[in-house]
Amino acid sequence: MWRPSHFFFILCLWACLDALPVAVDKTKVSPPVAELEPPKSVDTGLHYDRYLREVIDFLEKDPHFREKLHNTDMEDIKLGKLATELDFVSHHVRTKLDELKRQEVNRLRTLIKVKQDMNGEKGMTVDHQALLKQFEHLNHMNPHTFEVEDLDRLIKSATNDLENFDKERHEDFKRYEMAKEHDRRKHLKTLDEDARKKEEEHFEEIKKKHADHPKINHPGSQDQLKEVWEEADGLDPNDFDPKTFFNLHDTNGDGYFDEQELEALFTKELEKVYDPTHEEDDMMEMEEERLRMREHVMNEVDTNRDRLVSLDEFIMATNRKEFLEPDGWETLEQNPIYTEEELREFEEHLAREEQDLNLRTNDLMKQREELERQQEQLNAQKMELQRAVEHMERLKTQKTEPPVQAKVPSAVEILPGDSQPMSQGHQQDLPTHS
Repeated sequence: MWRPSHFFFILCLWACLDALPVAVDKTKVSPPVAELEPPKSVDTGLHYDRYLREVIDFLEKDPHFREKLHNTDMEDIKLGKLATELDFVSHHVRTKLDELKRQEVNRLRTLIKVKQDMNGEKGMTVDHQALLKQFEHLNHMNPHTFEVEDLDRLIKSATNDLENFDKERHEDFKRYEMAKEHDRRKHLKTLDEDARKKEEEHFEEIKKKHADHPKINHPGSQDQLKEVWEEADGLDPNDFDPKTFFNLHDTNGDGYFDEQELEALFTKELEKVYDPTHEEDDMMEMEEERLRMREHVMNEVDTNRDRLVSLDEFIMATNRKEFLEPDGWETLEQNPIYTEEELREFEEHLAREEQDLNLRTNDLMKQREELERQQEQLNAQKMELQRAVEHMERLKTQKTEPPVQAKVPSAVEILPGDSQPMSQGHQQDLPTHS
């Protein structure tokens, strides 16, 4: 089986690989508690995650490609040297890759069409460059076959996107925090002086309550790992052994700590600070804290920067002074996420967006009023036309009907000076004239 360190952007596939069992002394250790197990299927967060997984899964099944992957270092992979090996994989694999690419192209086209339709309904300008960017991980000019360029694009896109993924998460969290503070200050402006004072006092109270938590061990330190060993694994802290600890928490048994396995180790520390049932604890902040801890450990331990921690790297880290005598760990409340200047710029940006939205809303309202006016005119014209058609139909009906034949009475039925006819009995009494 090929080693993940040669192809770090496929970390998402660790759950899909047939890992070899790790030899662990079951009499010495107990299985980890369920809360620390990573999810069975780890998502990279990339919008083409499924496509990436399926492509790598099928390439790994080809013996030639698997061998080249095992013998190619990461820098050569990034430079595209591995992609050229695609020409030598089996016909079955190439056929399947062609099918996967066609499915991915259709998926992207559908998503882009939906986005264009939605933007069109809102009267917004479609950003075609942003839409086409979704095709960067494949060559959309050739939507039918998976070629060397497609594998090269996939490798480079995934490598770049994964390297920037944490940075984007930090930026998203920063915007989240600024938006939260903006909304709080906006709400305060709507209150009278007494209510505002009470709200401010409550805010300071919950801040203080959140900050009042037990000491947080330095992530990746001996104290932090021993706490996991004792409380999560149920083992004697005096028997702590780094190698056994590594094998116990390498949950997929591939010989590496990936990012998800590392993050699972910080659960006990995070529980000291965050409780989902407490008003003062924000679970979004907890995930940001988890990310900070994982990044710190990776920077300290991952010496070859492959986004994985091997057993050798882990053992080496446990022999350092920082592992035995770490500095204290400052949590988020001790590290401001943004400055007042950044918050002001953020609020100005929100104000501009709100102004633009109001302008667009006003334009849409005017367009709606104009359309309603035009509709009323059309309805009036329709009614007028309908009346004209009905009038024409009546005239047409009158012209086609036969005239009524009036009965002309005979002379004997009408007396001179009398317009009324006489009955038959009266006619018989009349004298005859010669």
